[in-house]
Amino acid sequence: MIERADVTGVLLAGGRGQRMGGVDKGWVDLDGRPLVAQAVQRLSPQVDRIVISANRHLDRYRRLGHAVVTDTLPGYPGPLAGALGALRVVSTPWMLLIPVDMPWLPVDTLARLADGIGEADIAVAHDGGRLQPLVALIRSSLGADLSEWLAAGGGRVVTWYDRHRWVQVDFPGLEAQFANLNTPHEVALAERVQAGHASSPDSCHE
Repeated sequence: MIERADVTGVLLAGGRGQRMGGVDKGWVDLDGRPLVAQAVQRLSPQVDRIVISANRHLDRYRRLGHAVVTDTLPGYPGPLAGALGALRVVSTPWMLLIPVDMPWLPVDTLARLADGIGEADIAVAHDGGRLQPLVALIRSSLGADLSEWLAAGGGRVVTWYDRHRWVQVDFPGLEAQFANLNTPHEVALAERVQAGHASSPDSCHE
């Protein structure tokens, strides 16, 4: 059985944010709070330790009180490079990957992935509509293979998963909680929904 103490939460905040206009998405505000603060709030109850993988505003991220690491490979080679950077400081047998732009992440994400992983090395969330490759519980000992694969030019997340034993764990009916905010329009729409007191993605699940 995988326990909370066996897992380090890895918050992926090192992307270029191209669809957000090139800004650091972690510091985009939603309802008056940066996305990184909301992601930390969702992740903190699930793990004992959080590592933030970022490539900009490092001091600002450090002020959140968690370890901050950067990519070890140049040129923003993708989210798995962020995971590899985090593995430099992860000392637990497992890491839980979470993207910084998912402010309504289910608070039982780790519990469900751990329950569903069985004998596999990777468990990936499926929200009922599609696979969420960056919401994944990954055995930390895969770091050496990940390093070699990235150094050889690998990039697509699921392609690396396919090198290992991985399983899909279903979260049926929770598409709204796995929504991520990629563009200014999506952020503005989310704010309008909240301001209008409409049913938020959390309202039916907490």
